[in-house]
Formats: sequence, structure tokens, C-alpha cells
Amino acid sequence: MPGPAALSAAAAVALVAALLLAWREEAGPGTGPSKPKLPKLREDFKMQNKSVFILGASGESGKVLLKEILEQNLFARVTLIGRRELTFEEEAYKNVNQEVVDFEKLEDYASAFQGHDVGFCCLGTTRSKAGAEGFVRVDRDYVLKSAELAKSGGCKHFNLLSSKGADKSSNFLYLQVKGEVEARVGELKFDRYSIFRPGVLLCNRQESRPGEWLIRKFFGFLPDSWASGHSVPVLTLARAMLNNMVRPSDKQMEILDNKAIHELGKAHGVLKP
Repeated sequence: MPGPAALSAAAAVALVAALLLAWREEAGPGTGPSKPKLPKLREDFKMQNKSVFILGASGESGKVLLKEILEQNLFARVTLIGRRELTFEEEAYKNVNQEVVDFEKLEDYASAFQGHDVGFCCLGTTRSKAGAEGFVRVDRDYVLKSAELAKSGGCKHFNLLSSKGADKSSNFLYLQVKGEVEARVGELKFDRYSIFRPGVLLCNRQESRPGEWLIRKFFGFLPDSWASGHSVPVLTLARAMLNNMVRPSDKQMEILDNKAIHELGKAHGVLKP
């Protein structure tokens, strides 16, 4: 019979094996040294020479997203689709294409949505600026029609900037419209559909909105742990959008809440599946 030393060694080996198995089950498939890290995922994506369009590049979220896309040099072609041409002085923007469209007659501008692999929709307005009817027209009708044209034009991955609390059954118009457009874009069945639901977006708008200024100041005084659950810097959001885009996914639709946006936007190494 084996002696006590042999039994102890066998028990130790069994314990180590059990711990390794538990770690692998918790971590999930593909986790480990062989899983590509973020820089490799970006390089692999870049080599595919894809094309992207951005809706709402004149807004703070779209503006920062465009800057990050150009800095990371992820796409062979970048197109902005909007109601007016934007002016850029930096050299990095010289090859950005711009398509000026009339959102009231988007059917006449279907060609602007042709040939893009990825689309980002940061389009939106406010009820105070456009009124209730105008808000619904922009945040629901314009977004949905753009998504339809993008799908017809060959877009495979559609990214929608929505809002925390979006719910088509909500009694609040803002959240109701956001939830409704999420659902209706989902019915188009893109190969991949990513919905981002951030909390309060922390940014310095060129357009003055006193209410948002007060909210940003309020979050600035809160502990980071609490503030990060209900708000997110626009730069973190933009990076989360791109980090999510380059990581492989077998999900047809995914919803990323404020916590997930923070985690993805600050990631530098291996990304969780």
C-alpha cells in the first residue's frame, strides 16, 4: 500500500487539478494565454479593410467616437452622414468622406448608406430643443429609417447609442422612444446589433445646456464608485464601442449597460467574451 507521503502527494495533485478545473469553468472558454489581447484584436480588425459610417458626428458622442476611430486607424474608409458638412482643420481628418442628406427625404439618399460594413448611430436631440414631436422624429424615425437603409446597403454590424433605462413601456417619453427604436431596429436582423445604454454622459458641450451642466457638477462631487454606476465620460463610451466592435462575438444582439461600458472603455488587455 502507498505510504502517507504518497497519499499526500496524490491529494495535492488532485487538489491542484480541481482548482484548475474550477478556474477554467469560471473564466469560460477561450480564456488564457492563447486568447488574443486587445492590441492583437485591433490589428486583426484593421487588416480586414472595412468601411464605417457615423450618424451624429456633430454631437459630442459622435465627435469623440470619430476622433478615436481615426487615432486607432481601424477602417479603410470612414464616412460621416449628416444634415450638413462639418469642417475639420486637423490633418487626420483629410480623408474622411462626408455625405450630406435630408433626413426628411432619406429614401433619396440610399447611396450614402451603401457599402459600409459597420455603422454607428449617435443621432439624437432633446425634447427641450426640438419639442416632443421633433424629438420622436429624430430619435425614432430618423434612426429607424437610417438603420433600414444601412441594412439594405450591406451593413453587418449596427451600433446604436441608446440610454440607461430605455424601455418601450416606460411612461417617460424619452425612455419610451429609446426603447421603441431599440426594438424596431432589432427587427431588421443585422448580423450583429450592439446597443449601448450609458447613464449620464460626462462631456463639455459646445452647446450650453444648463441642466446637464448642473448634473455633471453633481456627479463630480460624488464618490467614483457611485458616480460610475450612473454616469460615464464620453471618451470611455467611445472606446467601449470600439473595443466591443473588435472583439469576436456570436451574439446577434447585445445590450451593454453603464457598468459594461466602463469595463470595456478602460480595458487594455484580454477582453471578456
